[in-house]
Amino acid sequence: MANWFAAAAILCGLGVALGAFGAHGLRERLTADMLAVFETGVRYHFIHALGLFAVAWAASRWPGPLVAAAGWLFVAGILIFSGSLYVLSVSGIRWLGAITPIGGLCMIAGWALLAVVALRSS
Repeated sequence: MANWFAAAAILCGLGVALGAFGAHGLRERLTADMLAVFETGVRYHFIHALGLFAVAWAASRWPGPLVAAAGWLFVAGILIFSGSLYVLSVSGIRWLGAITPIGGLCMIAGWALLAVVALRSS
């Protein structure tokens, strides 16, 4: 539980830092479209970093492998979805857009696993 809480806090802090970097450091360097791509990465990064707090809470209430899997899926989703959008927006490497949906599927699967855990507990 403490590890998920710490991961959530670290990833939330990183999300704030990346958001500030995008708003202040990239505004003059990226086109409006690419800045929007970067901001989408930050938004989903932050939402799923906050989701790790839900994983930490769930791990304290319903410990087990499904809760841990949900946490790892959120982490993978942040790395793949948001990470690919960050790199795509600053580098222009378009093929990275092809892997972005994999990260989105990881995020969806993480939420689904949390729902399964909660439903099984009742």
